Amino acid sequence: MFNNILLAVDGSDHALNAARVAAQLARSMNSAELRIAVVYDSIPPLLGDPDFQVILNARLDETETILKSAVKEVGEVPSTVFTETIAGDPAEAIIKVAETRKCDLIVMGSRGLGRLAGLVLGSVSQKVVSHAPCPVLIVR
Repeated sequence: MFNNILLAVDGSDHALNAARVAAQLARSMNSAELRIAVVYDSIPPLLGDPDFQVILNARLDETETILKSAVKEVGEVPSTVFTETIAGDPAEAIIKVAETRKCDLIVMGSRGLGRLAGLVLGSVSQKVVSHAPCPVLIVR
């Protein structure tokens, strides 16, 4: 049923729980693909060099750490695992990846590491649920 799963992670505890759930689904559904995506906010070009490059390198290092952690939580799955790092608005990027990669399901944590949190769901989760082209599984 869910042959192509998108797991959106940000390094939060909820995202790591989502990684475990996505892996269980991939195993039980014998999914073909499990795509793990980390999205970071774009860096304003106004910073200029050398600050821009320093901040970009730090963000890329952080996203690599998040991806490694998520891959470790996923463990062995029958699926082909792909990883992606994307700059941009997190909700919009997750929705775009789901559309472009023709995902059957998006799995993500209910709250991320953002400074402002919604009452029940984080703002990214709310936006993805509202605009996703496929079902979305929110994990606490």
